[in-house]
Amino acid sequence: MPHTPLDLTLDAAELTARLVDFPSPSGSEKDLADAIETALRGLSHLTVDRYGNNVVARTDLGRAERVVLAGHIDTVPIADNPPNVPSRLDEDGVLWGCGTCDMKSGVAVQLRIAQTVTEPNRDLTFVFYDNEEVAAHLNGLGHVAEAHPDWLAGDFAVLLEPTDGQVEGGCQGTLRVLLKTKGVRAHSARAWMGANAIHAAGPILAKLAAYEPRKPVVEGLEFHEGLNAVRIEGGVATNVIPDECTVTVNFRYAPDRTEEEAVAFVRDYFADCGVDEFIVDDHTGPARPGLTHPAAAAFMAASAARPAPSSAGRTCPASARSGCPPSTSAPVTRCSPTRSTSA
Repeated sequence: MPHTPLDLTLDAAELTARLVDFPSPSGSEKDLADAIETALRGLSHLTVDRYGNNVVARTDLGRAERVVLAGHIDTVPIADNPPNVPSRLDEDGVLWGCGTCDMKSGVAVQLRIAQTVTEPNRDLTFVFYDNEEVAAHLNGLGHVAEAHPDWLAGDFAVLLEPTDGQVEGGCQGTLRVLLKTKGVRAHSARAWMGANAIHAAGPILAKLAAYEPRKPVVEGLEFHEGLNAVRIEGGVATNVIPDECTVTVNFRYAPDRTEEEAVAFVRDYFADCGVDEFIVDDHTGPARPGLTHPAAAAFMAASAARPAPSSAGRTCPASARSGCPPSTSAPVTRCSPTRSTSA
């Protein structure tokens, strides 16, 4: 079914509803990317480029500084019981629908700024990218960064993820590792002839349960690290002793660590747990807040908000792997009026 073209003159709430009505789970963003591109090409003060299902629009006024406003256009999978697309407004005036908070409301703010702010005091770059909710190697921001890094150049970046209107500085790194234990397969009737790989993972789980999170202060902001099992797999049948078990662990770490230091920490932490194989499955580095940068400081002053550390990772605009802008050391914040607890 054809979608109604986006009307950028709508207020941000109505525009959010229209964006939600475009189903765009990760990997299915084309229709929404088409609509955003078409709407932006109707604005004469912007130069619009596209790479895949990623759309970048820029002013070119020759200002001394450039601010990047970035947002992803994909969502998590759409629920069907009950369905959460199309959008609906309840009796309390709350908008419901897949992506309302994370992050089509932020995208609506980007589009409204693009439509209404024709002569900003700093040049603006608007980035709309796909595949944020899935593995980092699929992230459209990273693809644009590799193919067209000049499109993402800037002095300061704001990712419009939900933050309850608070300014969150920097972003945490996110590392996913697979910890494998090995055993010997046997029939459970003769369990003594085998070795249970799931039982062998016990020390890993015990070490995770005993973990005490580090809370470093980076540029005046306290970050809260986290080390958690997010999946465990093992077994081939209910009457067979498993010969392999995999514990998937996610490490969210503060921006005072490098990517190499994060991997080394996790490897060392589980060194005495009988891990037979250690695999880095996915990894995106952190970004420091950089809130003393003139553009960042001006943003903070204009927002009158108290800065807080961001607990998020992966989509951080200053991360070269997830990408915006990878060609600079631009500071990054996250800021949007929508509820972070609803995302």
